[in-house]
Amino acid sequence: MAAVVTLRVARPTDDIEALLPFYREGLGFDVLYRFTNHNGFDGIMLGSKGAPYHFEFTKAHGHVAGQAPTQDNLLIFYLPAVEEWQAAVDRMEAAGVPAVPAFNAYWDKQGRTFEDPDGYRVVIQNAAWKG
Repeated sequence: MAAVVTLRVARPTDDIEALLPFYREGLGFDVLYRFTNHNGFDGIMLGSKGAPYHFEFTKAHGHVAGQAPTQDNLLIFYLPAVEEWQAAVDRMEAAGVPAVPAFNAYWDKQGRTFEDPDGYRVVIQNAAWKG
């Protein structure tokens, strides 16, 4: 039996707590793990139990992470069922996260783009991935 590949997307932030409404309430992720002062870092891992991916946000003590370098730094979730897509968009808006115009207008045709407090963007795309 082949091992399941798990993807971790990790990035720094200056304020872990400010990200929680976006990723927990908006995207519906669970807190999978949290740590404080591990070799000068605090961190949190968010995702869905059993999913083959999760997000890690870390804050290095005494270091400024800053904002996203561009508006085209994207994570994209493909949700082909319109009901599931609309529920995801509604959840973001209920969390107080309004959609923003995409830097690349392509993403506005079948999706909505949302920006987290660090300026990084997530697209919720109403389409199937054709890889």
